[in-house]
Amino acid sequence: MELLTNFIRTLSLTVIDVLPVAALLVFFQLAVLRRPIPNWKRIALGFGFVLLGLTFFLDGLESALFPIGRIMARQLSSPEFVLGAAATPAGAAWYAYIWVYVFGALVGFATTVAEPALIAVSFKAQEVSRGGLNQWGLRLAVAAGVAIGIAVGTFRIVTGTPLYLYIIAGYVVVVIQTLFAPREIIPLAYDSGGVTTSTVTVPLVAALGLGLSETVPGRNPALDGFGLIAFASVFPIMTVMGYAQLARLLAKRKLRASKEK
Repeated sequence: MELLTNFIRTLSLTVIDVLPVAALLVFFQLAVLRRPIPNWKRIALGFGFVLLGLTFFLDGLESALFPIGRIMARQLSSPEFVLGAAATPAGAAWYAYIWVYVFGALVGFATTVAEPALIAVSFKAQEVSRGGLNQWGLRLAVAAGVAIGIAVGTFRIVTGTPLYLYIIAGYVVVVIQTLFAPREIIPLAYDSGGVTTSTVTVPLVAALGLGLSETVPGRNPALDGFGLIAFASVFPIMTVMGYAQLARLLAKRKLRASKEK
């Protein structure tokens, strides 16, 4: 009964969120373009699927992804796991949380590879480039960036260092890379930082940050629990441009080797 009540509540909230979007589209179609809605029955059915899909997804987040992310973060960063049952929390150095960094990196990599938004963008990129850009190469490059970013972000939470230092340094590297990266890859690289912060990655990463900040001594969830999403946005830009630069370098070497033969 509780599950049904939660589902109905989530569905009503989803309807409230989606209706303004539907109303805006209908208004522009009828009032501005002054044309009838094509295939309106199919579109209405699609909106119904969107409502149900978002409702199930949001319920799944609250029931599974958020709790398991926070539980795993708490268990991995608990004093009993980090230093042993007899250890005191104050005695934990940053390197004692190695499994937290590993877990964060693996979660970031796995969720990014499965991210629907990234899958869609990578397929379109391969299609537009006529096979010049491999969609799996792009997905792995973005996933590697997110993995590095989450690992660095969890390190920041453990050490308590200011967030802005990492973000400023990250964007300095991005700007320098932009000067040397292939021009055609730069817009895609910047977009790659956005598609990572979507439906699958954000819930687990946010739960990981909150759970970690609640367990590490001296950390405030309101100040230290957030910010991992920023790392997940910056580092993929670096890795995608790095991937393009490496691919161009290898292509030049291959061309040079073929000419020498």
